[in-house]
Amino acid sequence: MRLPLRTRVLGTLRSALSGSVADLPPADVPAARERSGRIQAGPAGRAVVGRHDRRVVTEDASLELPDATLPVRVYRPPHLAAVPAPVVVNFHGGGFVQGDLDQSDWYCGQVALLAGVVVVSVDYRLAPEHPFPGPADDCYGAVAALVADPGRWGIDPARVAVTGDSAGGNLATVVCLMARDARRRGEDAPTIGAQCLVYPGVEMVDVLPSERAIPTAPILHASDIRGFHRLYLGGADGTDPYASPLRADLTGLPPALVQTAEHDPLRDHGIRYADALRAAGVTVRHTDYQGACHGYISLPRLLPTTAHQAAWEVAEWVRRCLNAA
Repeated sequence: MRLPLRTRVLGTLRSALSGSVADLPPADVPAARERSGRIQAGPAGRAVVGRHDRRVVTEDASLELPDATLPVRVYRPPHLAAVPAPVVVNFHGGGFVQGDLDQSDWYCGQVALLAGVVVVSVDYRLAPEHPFPGPADDCYGAVAALVADPGRWGIDPARVAVTGDSAGGNLATVVCLMARDARRRGEDAPTIGAQCLVYPGVEMVDVLPSERAIPTAPILHASDIRGFHRLYLGGADGTDPYASPLRADLTGLPPALVQTAEHDPLRDHGIRYADALRAAGVTVRHTDYQGACHGYISLPRLLPTTAHQAAWEVAEWVRRCLNAA
C-alpha cells in the first residue's frame, strides 16, 4: 500500500529542516538534539505529534535511582476502575540518542484512557553521553523503583506491563530480559505481565532484509539505524543480548504484542523477533500496519487511523494480559 502524500511530505521536510542526528560525530549530537527538540516543541511539531486527551490527568514527577534522577510523566484516566491500578511503563523512541516525554505524550494518554490503567513514561538518559548499557539500566531501574514504592504511584506491583516504540521497544523487551535474568539469579525483580513493542529495533550487528529493501523512508532511513547503533554502543559489543535481544534466550518472557509498519526499514526486526518469541514458547500477537511508516504512534494527526488503531490494540493487549478490564 502506498504511503499517504502527507507522510511523504513530512519525510521531505524532516530531511530539509533537521537532517539526521545519526549521521553526526558524538560530540555534535547534544546540540543537534536540542535543535531537533525545539522544532518538535514548536507549533509545527505540536501539530504533528499531538497531545494527550484532556480527560487524562497528568503529573510530572521524578524517580530516584542510585546514580540518577529520571523525569517521568504519569497518566491517569479520569475514572480508574480499581486502585491500586495496573501500570504500563513507557520508553520513548529516538534511536537511544534523542526523544523525550512529549514525543510519547499522545500515545501514553491514549493507552491510559483506553485500558483504564496508570501509564508512567520514563525520560531515560541518552547516548552518546550515556552509552550502552546506560539507557537499558535506567529503564530497568525505573521499573524496579516504581514497583518498590507502589503507594506513591497508586499502582499494583503485581500488574505491570512495559511498552516502547523503536529504540524504546528495544529497551522495553530488554527490561523484560533483565527482570527474568534477575529472578533466575534468585534476586528480587519486577514481575512483568506484558510487553508491547511498537516497531522495535532488536539487532545491532546484522543488516536485515527490510533495511536493504527500504533504504529511504519518512522519519527513519536505513542508514540512520546503523548510525544510531554506533552512537548507542560507543564501541561495546553489539551481539550482547541486552543490546540485540534477537540474539537472547527468550524463554520465560511475558506475552508480547509486536507491531511493525509496511514502509519501515526496521520492519524485519519486529517480524523476526515475533517469530523468535513464538519459537521460545512466548505468547505473541504480531500486526503489520499496511501503508504506515516508522513513527506512526507519534503521528496521530498525520496517520490518525493507524495511530488510533495501534494505540487501541496496545490497550486491549494490556487489558487482556493484566486483567485490567
